[in-house]
Amino acid sequence: MAATTLSSVTAGPGRSPDRTPALREAAASEAAVPALRHFAAETARGWDVPPEAVDRLVLVVSELVTNVVQHSGSADVSVAIEYDGGSLVVEVRDSGTWRSRWAARDVAEGAATAGQGLELVRHSSTWWLAFPSPAGTRVVASLAVEPAAG
Repeated sequence: MAATTLSSVTAGPGRSPDRTPALREAAASEAAVPALRHFAAETARGWDVPPEAVDRLVLVVSELVTNVVQHSGSADVSVAIEYDGGSLVVEVRDSGTWRSRWAARDVAEGAATAGQGLELVRHSSTWWLAFPSPAGTRVVASLAVEPAAG
């Protein structure tokens, strides 16, 4: 993946106590979903993000990465996360093809609840936007973070 995500992201090993934006790339395989979910959780915990917001971030990352793996045909996926103390911004990028929700898809038998991922992203975030292009798709979501009670 040649393009950088989030304008201020610098590639690094992941979490940073100084809230430097974090970036992780992976092959777009089933193994990427738990790996990038874990990356998001550990990064946010390293920034002392309140647990409720960590849970929402993990859900958003899980749903967006799952969409890449199952529907985009991309060979790779990246997740970038920024935290400014009041909101988390997560960007998931792939080099595959955007397919409309209404495009024909292979859905495993018994997967009647499939297709709810973007609805979960919508409910878990303040806003989200998708940017499809010939080079791939970039989805950005912002999650409000309430200060921890204490």
